[in-house]
Amino acid sequence: MPKRKDLNSILIIGSGPIIIGQACEFDYSGSQALRSLREDGIETVLINSNPATIMTDPSMADHVYLLPLNTKSIVKILKEHPQIDAVLPTMGGQTALNLCIEADEKGIWEDFGVEIIGVDIDAINITEDREQFRELMLKIGVPMAPQATATSYLKGKEIAQEFGFPLVIRASFTLGGAGASFVYKEEDFDELLTRGLEVSPIHEVMIDKALIGWKEYELELLRDANDNVVIICSIENMDPMGIHTGDSITVAPAMTLSDRTYQKMRDMAIHMMRSIGDFAGGCNVQFAVSPDENEDIIAIEINPRVSRSSALASKATGYPIAKIAAKLAIGYHLDELENQITKSTSALFEPTLDYVIVKIPRWNFDKFEGSDRTLGLQMKSVGEVMGIGRSFQEALHKATQSLEIKRNGLGADGKGYKDYDQIISKLKYASWDRVFVIYDAIQMGIPLSRIHEITKIDMWFLKQYEELYLLEKEISTFTINTIERELLLEAKQKGYGDRQIAHMLGCLESQVYNKRDEMNVNRVYKLVDTCAAEFEAKTPYYYSTFENEVETADGKRYSDNESIVTDKKKIIVLGSGPNRIGQGIEFDYCCVHGVLAAAECGYETIMINCNPETVSTDFDTADKLYFEPVFWEHIYDIIRHENPEGVIVQLGGQTALKLAEKLDRYGIKVLGTSYQALDLAEDRGSFSTLLKELNIPYPEFDTAETADEALAVADKLDFPILVRPSYVLGGQGMKIVINKEELEEHVVDLLRKIPNNKLLLDHYLDGAIEAEADAICDGENVYIIGIMEHIEPCGIHSGDSNATLPPFNLGDLVMQQIKDHTKKIALALNTVGLINIQFAIKDDMVYIIEANPRASRTVPFIAKAYGEPYVNYATKVMLGKNKVTDFNFNPQLEGYAIKQPVFSFNKFPNVNKQLGPEMKSTGESILFIDSLKDDEFYDLYSRRKMYLSK
Repeated sequence: MPKRKDLNSILIIGSGPIIIGQACEFDYSGSQALRSLREDGIETVLINSNPATIMTDPSMADHVYLLPLNTKSIVKILKEHPQIDAVLPTMGGQTALNLCIEADEKGIWEDFGVEIIGVDIDAINITEDREQFRELMLKIGVPMAPQATATSYLKGKEIAQEFGFPLVIRASFTLGGAGASFVYKEEDFDELLTRGLEVSPIHEVMIDKALIGWKEYELELLRDANDNVVIICSIENMDPMGIHTGDSITVAPAMTLSDRTYQKMRDMAIHMMRSIGDFAGGCNVQFAVSPDENEDIIAIEINPRVSRSSALASKATGYPIAKIAAKLAIGYHLDELENQITKSTSALFEPTLDYVIVKIPRWNFDKFEGSDRTLGLQMKSVGEVMGIGRSFQEALHKATQSLEIKRNGLGADGKGYKDYDQIISKLKYASWDRVFVIYDAIQMGIPLSRIHEITKIDMWFLKQYEELYLLEKEISTFTINTIERELLLEAKQKGYGDRQIAHMLGCLESQVYNKRDEMNVNRVYKLVDTCAAEFEAKTPYYYSTFENEVETADGKRYSDNESIVTDKKKIIVLGSGPNRIGQGIEFDYCCVHGVLAAAECGYETIMINCNPETVSTDFDTADKLYFEPVFWEHIYDIIRHENPEGVIVQLGGQTALKLAEKLDRYGIKVLGTSYQALDLAEDRGSFSTLLKELNIPYPEFDTAETADEALAVADKLDFPILVRPSYVLGGQGMKIVINKEELEEHVVDLLRKIPNNKLLLDHYLDGAIEAEADAICDGENVYIIGIMEHIEPCGIHSGDSNATLPPFNLGDLVMQQIKDHTKKIALALNTVGLINIQFAIKDDMVYIIEANPRASRTVPFIAKAYGEPYVNYATKVMLGKNKVTDFNFNPQLEGYAIKQPVFSFNKFPNVNKQLGPEMKSTGESILFIDSLKDDEFYDLYSRRKMYLSK
């Protein structure tokens, strides 16, 4: 059946601010769905309160409403757009679904004659209500773990008595495993049961017998209204049951499953999907498999919507699940749609992978001092990376190199643990760095059988690790002059970085690189084509690998490179890597706009990024996508292969910025602001000298490299003093100290965590107002795109402050100083592109806190508030296509826009929730108010001083 004729206007509900458990994978799904519906000529209306995402860009939907996600906003939109025929709630995670259900219960959809498509509310209710789900599974013969529902404390106690420990408590209707926990002993049960009942919106928990040590799998399915079902991807969790899938290291396709059991699992998943309701769209099913020969299968849960894993499965296979799911929701059947990658085969097919995918989550525990760092049923990661390789080992190495946690891969970097008890403890209590600790354990000589016994990780994975370690041991017996080509090639095929090989051979990274070049051990690029090269792919989506050379009949030797270089002028945009606190989705928004603007200027665009959740890594955002770590060696090889005009680094946050120095050193053009200017802004000494020359005030400061130096500086500066390391993002390691003891303690701690760092000590302007400005500069002209005043006082990180656009109580004198300082600094730094400057205002004097000549966290917010594409303009300035004076700026905003931070503290119950100079928020929403008399503004303003932590 082709598209339904009665659907002309559709409302899509977004997922709101980024929180732990619901990140930008839903922004990616929603963006795909919007584009998919518009292709079919359907009018799209979007509600989403998140200003940082590409999804809420005016270009994405016909009508974008940046409103709070509540039924009041829904009613407002439906009144303004009586033509809306249907609502698609499956693209915005649990937030969108919960809102859709609430509106349904209030009769709102019925009142406005709006149909719910893409999902069956009854199906959602069955899958979320664990008791109903259990009964249905038993009825259709799908085994489940022994479990029972409790809606009261007493009932919970009775169940525990019957089942015995260990147990699992899961709260109904929650996301990211909120309220879920393992209970090993009776004394912990009362507290965890109470928490589960409180977190569940319907105060219900399911208590199951814990399947400790069972293996965990996921299948991603799609079904159309004709009951055609395809399985897009099988995903195996390397971590066994007991760790939330969002916190697990996952591998696709499944590695350790017998074909017989896989077929059984497929049949079960299809049976489950058909039994829960009659809907067309995506579905994710999770299973546990016993780790013995029997391979017994037990169903864990089913999510009849696009899920966190859908983004991963889409990027892993090249099959755009959300895009197709949106088409199925408006009536198409799978056999009527084309495979988006080959463009010549149908969408009714199951992708075949001739490579391996490894996903590793990215945590930010350093932001939550005192948090419980062990992994469990409640998700704690803030982002993720994905590595693609020809083998599990290569993909695993690429994923670990993508994490940006100062590791070069597994082992061979001198940073492993050496203490036996510490290693055993980290294996026992799954830690965020267990992926590295397994290697350390093998290196220490702990037998695989013991590691398996503690972690229950399948022996196959542990043997893969052991092979890597044995290879490292063998390479370490050679030097750079004696290593043979075959061994070097094997190390590269298994994913070892040049930096690691240099560590093993005791030489420099550049020497390994040159040796590889000399021996012709070079990267080749392969296509992600959904069909293991059976059909020709039309979309350029690549990963790198190393191959043995093939010899043809006429004696020609070569290895097959599928990435064909064109003779067009090219631009590379460096992505921002994994999401983390301080560097979130707003930089992905900037990268996507940068790519689109470069394309408008006639360049072939190339994207390099390793984050599977984002729009920048969609296969049709850039002309070419390299799904690779944003890691020097990978980038340099791509640059040598593609030979671009230059590289844009100022849109990808600190990740891309950190590579500017190397690009500059290797003679590669950094587009826009030069590396020298970027470095000048980061180097406090040189920057302050510049401010002095410009006659611009700044808080008194000095630098120190040891605790003694810091104490000597403290004698010159008055307390309170703000201490911070240089070259960090999101205020990492910043603290306000008020006496010498605190100063010494913090400096010693910082230098232990970040050795050889130059620390900055500023006199902290107590009670000052904080403001910031973003501007575009072309080297001659400066246009200030927005000035924001923070509601919280100076000293709370700008990313954690409520920022008001335009300012609400800065006088003309102060505003003039801000404008003058911004223009002077932008020109003095030779900025070409974007710049963000932060100010502290005390006694009507404006001091400079810092300047960053790059895209900032606030640019998307200002662009949404004023309705202007500032990143597009800034990119055209960077490329030299336009001057600032070429653009007709016309910002539109009545009243005020407030950027409100959103925190995920509920994942870390014991953490100090006070705010300070180190950023802790995971996302943001935008709030529009007509005047300062608005209750919500009054509320924020009255609480502004409560949080400040010294």
